[in-house]
Amino acid sequence: MSDVYERLVDLLVTRFEVDSEAVGPDVVFEDLELDSLFLVELLLVAQSELAGPGVRISEDLVSPSDTVRRAAELIERQITAASPS
Repeated sequence: MSDVYERLVDLLVTRFEVDSEAVGPDVVFEDLELDSLFLVELLLVAQSELAGPGVRISEDLVSPSDTVRRAAELIERQITAASPS
């Protein structure tokens, strides 16, 4: 798995107190009982913790029907797109 995936899982477990046993790459946020409001907060934290200065992660990038792996991929794309080449 990617570094972004590992860091996202760490955020879910340490900052949002999601059970580490319940989190996996193919787990859907709905299965973790995480709604769209939670995901907005998660993406705001991910922006400050993972993306760095000058990188904006859209608040509607991830939906409750996305998997944790998909969320990590989308966040990584946002970070990569914003990084200078």
